[in-house]
Amino acid sequence: MIASADAVLRRPGGASRGNASGGRRTIVGEAMVAGIGLHLGRPCRLIFRPAPSGTGIVFQRIDRPDAAPIPARVEVAVEAERRTQLGTGEAALHTVEHVLAAVGGLAIDDLIIAMDGPEPPIMDGSAAPFLDALRSAGLTLQGGRPDWLVLRKSIRVVDGDSVYDAHPCHGLGLEVSIDFPHPLIGPQRGRYLVTADSFTQELASARTFGFVHEVDALRAKGLIQGASTANAVVLDATGLVDTSLRWSDEFVRHKALDCVGDLVLAGARVRARIVAHKPSHRGTVALVRALVQHAVREPAVYTVEDILQVLPHRYPFLLVDRILEIEEGKRIVGLKNVTINEPFFQGHFPGHPIMPGVLIIEAMAQVGGMLLMRTIEDPSSKVVYLMSLDNVKFRRPVKPGDQLRLELEVLQMRGTMSKMRGVAYVDGQVVTEAEMAAMVRDR
Repeated sequence: MIASADAVLRRPGGASRGNASGGRRTIVGEAMVAGIGLHLGRPCRLIFRPAPSGTGIVFQRIDRPDAAPIPARVEVAVEAERRTQLGTGEAALHTVEHVLAAVGGLAIDDLIIAMDGPEPPIMDGSAAPFLDALRSAGLTLQGGRPDWLVLRKSIRVVDGDSVYDAHPCHGLGLEVSIDFPHPLIGPQRGRYLVTADSFTQELASARTFGFVHEVDALRAKGLIQGASTANAVVLDATGLVDTSLRWSDEFVRHKALDCVGDLVLAGARVRARIVAHKPSHRGTVALVRALVQHAVREPAVYTVEDILQVLPHRYPFLLVDRILEIEEGKRIVGLKNVTINEPFFQGHFPGHPIMPGVLIIEAMAQVGGMLLMRTIEDPSSKVVYLMSLDNVKFRRPVKPGDQLRLELEVLQMRGTMSKMRGVAYVDGQVVTEAEMAAMVRDR
């Protein structure tokens, strides 16, 4: 099993951090992979390089010094058979989906991908070698906030046999189904809540696959010139050729991996639940075009509109205005703007308004609930119950005009139960501390 990517994520200066959304991600140093391309069969060295904040994901053809950099954006994607292609002509880039899957799986925002050929090396046919290279270079957070592409209403995209339904979601969820008339495949379905950890463990090592009966026709078109049983799962009429499966459903996992890669072409981290039936590269690129057209770009992790989709609380008991940072399963930071219009100020020390301490604790609990809900596929059917409080301390009063910064870190998480430590700040000063336990339950 590949180790968690979170183990190597750190801020400049060496402070270790996890899967955070409070800054833009790049890499610390360089990393290289080399091999032959799947379709063109030509050798290529690929070098990952760190990039300044705001660069985005950009390819460079270092074998063609006069060629302009090519951004990994849907605007430059062109229709191509059996692969994702960026640009046209001699400077085009072919079969970039596995590289981009590793980039998207680790939620990297800024990166230079230098290549001395037209097609990345296929390696073992999965995204794992690229993910390993990026991890070896070290992940780091830098200034600026990630761009988010947030879907507000459901859309459908149909491209031939490929059908996609995309729905609003608090993260990136994939439900992928395929159906191949082969005894080892047939109908397969997979559901994934895509995070750095889940991508690493569930999808990154899934390899591309193909069928012996297609080889001659594809090679006649100039495709799969570099394909072999060393870099693809090959199937004849009855079974596997010179290989074994890493999962019994490796086929649908690889299709999900391809979707993660093609979604990077949105130029932002996508927040949507995507149901993909028989996905293809051409179809997923069409989906990305539709997402770019219909979704909203936001620099914040969660706005109040997003919070309302996850938490059951409503006025006057919704006590979170914004989520600023998230480290999956580890830490979360939220904001509560305290105004004189809060209903509790009408009766809590009139003439000397102070926010009730129990409501500061409740605000902490709601922020913690947002973190717990990210581990749930269908948060609309769940609710977080506060179970216990310990070591509660109130350091100073909170008054109208204050902005509460609520920071919670996970002390323990087992299944649906979690214990967290919360600290509330105003202007950098601690106002409240507490340890709390909570459980996710069905509504």
